[in-house]
Amino acid sequence: MADEKKDEFEAHWPGQPWMEGKTVILLSNQQERPSHMPRGPAKRVGPGFINPAMAPARTRSVLLLEDALSNEWLTEGEMPIRALDALCSTGVRFRRWRNEIPKELQPRLRIHANDLDEFALRWAQESNLLYPPNHVWDFDEELFNDHERVHGTLIEGIFYMQEDARIALNKGAYQWIDLDPFGSPITFLDAAIQGIGRRGVLEVTATDTAALTGSSPSSQRRRYGAKGIVDAYAHDDAIRTLLGVVATTAAKHDRFIEPILCLFDGHHVRLSVLIVRGKEKASEMQTSIGWRLRYKDGGYIFVEHPSPEELVNASGPMWIAPLWNQAITSRLSEERALSICFPSENEKKLLNQMHGGWSENDWEYWRREICRSVRFIQDAAPIMSHDHLLIDIDDFAKKLKLKHIPKMESILTAFRNAGHETARVPDANPMIATFASIEQSKQILRVLGKSHE
Repeated sequence: MADEKKDEFEAHWPGQPWMEGKTVILLSNQQERPSHMPRGPAKRVGPGFINPAMAPARTRSVLLLEDALSNEWLTEGEMPIRALDALCSTGVRFRRWRNEIPKELQPRLRIHANDLDEFALRWAQESNLLYPPNHVWDFDEELFNDHERVHGTLIEGIFYMQEDARIALNKGAYQWIDLDPFGSPITFLDAAIQGIGRRGVLEVTATDTAALTGSSPSSQRRRYGAKGIVDAYAHDDAIRTLLGVVATTAAKHDRFIEPILCLFDGHHVRLSVLIVRGKEKASEMQTSIGWRLRYKDGGYIFVEHPSPEELVNASGPMWIAPLWNQAITSRLSEERALSICFPSENEKKLLNQMHGGWSENDWEYWRREICRSVRFIQDAAPIMSHDHLLIDIDDFAKKLKLKHIPKMESILTAFRNAGHETARVPDANPMIATFASIEQSKQILRVLGKSHE
């Protein structure tokens, strides 16, 4: 069996080089080069497959981990961050952590990579050896204790484990856990939360959006214990439904959560939350769980629980408190993303020399993908970090019977001129978040709609 695995690996290795961020990755020979800004779930094409549509989520992971190290909101001073990529697959995420987070911060970063699949884990290891990080430093192997060494392998500053993720999650008290399964993360949530130290970040991905949005009611009830409504708020519901489950699971283990950045990105939900031990605040968590109650005019309110008559127009239970951390997300600008995750001119020259050269179209593609990963986040941070009203422009235009849908810039300008802080939010649909009331919003949109007739 081992020889068969070895032969299979050698038949596919080394694949074809590609770039994500400023890190060289290796695509399977059977996988086509990504098309312009790919979206949605990609079709698996043999071993070594990498989904390019997840690149923006991986870019944000690099930026948030760098921010935690730079601004010391997770650990103080020289204290390290023990980071686990619990389902690392072919290793793109943790390799980007090691390669793109600045050199001066690397000594405080202890990276653990785990996957049960032997082929994927070897692909990750060999990729990191063939294309090592741009910066090299004297890595102290003593940073990984004897207990860890018994359960894995330390190779060039990365500690590898081949375990069921639930076992790997309980190997140590981590300050950063990334959980990116195929489908629902429910199976791993308990272990992930128990694997966090006294204070840590959990980043979790869910691709079963049919269940989270309510498109598959039976799956939603079974996995998340929730009821959904498929309408303009379905994406926001999906975020809040998963966040509510994370919060209630954390509370069972005497922990509470503080959302950092929670998004619906194309075909998946991505949550980044701070998890802290504390019985008192864990007990108060229930005040942040409720339902979204719709009104026929397009508005909504959050309630603790709908009445039996209201239940048909309600979705939940879900997280009803703010979704972002303003201080952290306000720093996620396109300029900062490019400075950390996009090669400098000197790095581009070196990469071209090493790999036979990429076209200017390739570089522009990668630059745009990095910018897209954080687009609208900085502007929306002050609003999404507080209670706000979410408006789907197309949906409201239909409900208000507007003959013409105003341009987004005109809408933002009108709301701001009326004294209401407003921003576009990251979503495939044209959505805004505002501090205006529903009645104020309808009035502004009606005036704009008439002015465009």
